[in-house]
Amino acid sequence: MTKEKKQNKLKLLAGYYKPYKGLFLADLFFAVLGAAVTLVIPLLVRYIMNSVGEMSLSEAKIAILKIGLIMIGLILVQLGSRFFITYYGHMMGAYIEHDMRNEIFSHYQKLSFAFYDNQKVGHLLSRITNDLFDISELLHHGPEDIVISVIKLIGAMIILLNVNWKMSLICLAIVVVMLFYALVYNRRMKHAFKENRARIADINSQIEDSLAGIRVVKSFGNEQREMEKFAKGNDRFVAAKRLSYRYMAGYHSGMDAFTTLITVASLIAGAFFLTDGSLEVTDLVTFLLYINNFTEPVTKLVNFTEQFQNGYSGYDRFLEMMAIAPDIEDAPDAVSIEKAKGEIEFKEVSFRYEDNNEEVLSHVNLEVKPGDYVALVGTSGAGKTTLCSLIPRFYDVSSGEILLDGTDIRKIRLDDLRRQIGIVQQDVYLFAGTIMENIRYGKPDATDEEVIRAAKAANAHDFIMEMPEDYDTDIGQRGVKLSGGQKQRLSIARAFLKNPPILIFDEATSALDNESEKVVQESLEKLAKDRTTFVIAHRLSTIRNARRILVLTAEGIAEEGTHEELMEKDGVYAGLIKAGL
Repeated sequence: MTKEKKQNKLKLLAGYYKPYKGLFLADLFFAVLGAAVTLVIPLLVRYIMNSVGEMSLSEAKIAILKIGLIMIGLILVQLGSRFFITYYGHMMGAYIEHDMRNEIFSHYQKLSFAFYDNQKVGHLLSRITNDLFDISELLHHGPEDIVISVIKLIGAMIILLNVNWKMSLICLAIVVVMLFYALVYNRRMKHAFKENRARIADINSQIEDSLAGIRVVKSFGNEQREMEKFAKGNDRFVAAKRLSYRYMAGYHSGMDAFTTLITVASLIAGAFFLTDGSLEVTDLVTFLLYINNFTEPVTKLVNFTEQFQNGYSGYDRFLEMMAIAPDIEDAPDAVSIEKAKGEIEFKEVSFRYEDNNEEVLSHVNLEVKPGDYVALVGTSGAGKTTLCSLIPRFYDVSSGEILLDGTDIRKIRLDDLRRQIGIVQQDVYLFAGTIMENIRYGKPDATDEEVIRAAKAANAHDFIMEMPEDYDTDIGQRGVKLSGGQKQRLSIARAFLKNPPILIFDEATSALDNESEKVVQESLEKLAKDRTTFVIAHRLSTIRNARRILVLTAEGIAEEGTHEELMEKDGVYAGLIKAGL
């Protein structure tokens, strides 16, 4: 990375302080104030020891009382400073983390399916939690720790040099060795803790996988096998921990030893200097009081290097994610539409996925009039789902164009385009929460009455009223408390509530039993009435009555017609029917 690029990154990072500039400056002010207090108190002790002995008893008492009050005042200042930088400093970090989390989550919402096709949810989650926490810790503690450490280190060094320069140089020599030792062990600990994070990530991944598939585990009676797999990962974690704790033990014991060594060296050197009269007892006491102010900043600065590495690498990952430009967004001249008629036209549409040179769709031409019911059939991989995913612009065409009511969909505002389209998928996704909240997802500002009407239209009202708290029943993560048919009907209720002019059914009944399929099919037919509807059919028996069936192959639309017309052709469709699909 060039120096200029690094400076630009740091400038961008510093920009997050801007909304909280007052809080940031106040945090630094109290950090300076708190550090200054720790430097002043030993000087007051030295003053008492040097001056009080030469005063009369009454003067000494008054002087001690005044200095005692000053010390109590300084302690209160230190207490207030520490409280401010701990509470408000952390809150500033939390505010910045909040802003960055909003920024990256908002960015996630703009990215297309093509991006998510190549990502793991756990990694995306890590960027929005762990990485941002490391960044906020750096932004809060970094400047504060540097200021406190520099003031304490330089201040203590200046005072100690004035007290006795020979002893100061002895202490400084030990501090240099201490710093070198700390950096070496800190680097080793960093690698060890990185390995720990990798091991715990493996364990978390394994736990998530095992618990998500707990029904499969139990159905095969493989609990013991899962325990064995988990035990191996857990053992690797302990082995990684053992190494990191060995380095940690070496680091902390070494740092404690060096701190004590500085004290011992000061005492021994001080004793020699006392014997030859070049050092006063008061100066030795002052020296010993400053030892902590001399060694603590070294530890802080070493810890800062680790904090900076963690925070800056987290910021690198944050910028890396933010640099991914949304490949699907509004055109500068995009137009708004309130309610579409539902006329769809494909003109010479071809499509290939980003990481694949092979075309999924090739020069597809298709006209669908408002209110048409179109079924898409074909073998797996023929492009049925892809074709339908192009209409709401989950992906953009590689070439050609798709028109909605005569306007290229790339020229229509994305929000407006997707508001015209309702999708009922085979794999229904329901959010953790109540039935009411999940149906209302189709129209967030809908009234309770509108939600209930939509549920009735989807044949869902009766089973909802049998639930423990009817519409306020919590359905669990991904609707785990509901059957497949019930989940599907809630999905259809969402589409009814949205009331779009265009519908896409991705074989919404293929995973259901016969009884549920009948109820859901009835709901779907009711929903499709007077709307432009695309049905992706995996089981051909469900679309025999469709007025228009399109047969997709790798070459595009191979056949088109009703069930009877296509059977008479004795082509691809007839072959699929004979194969039992």
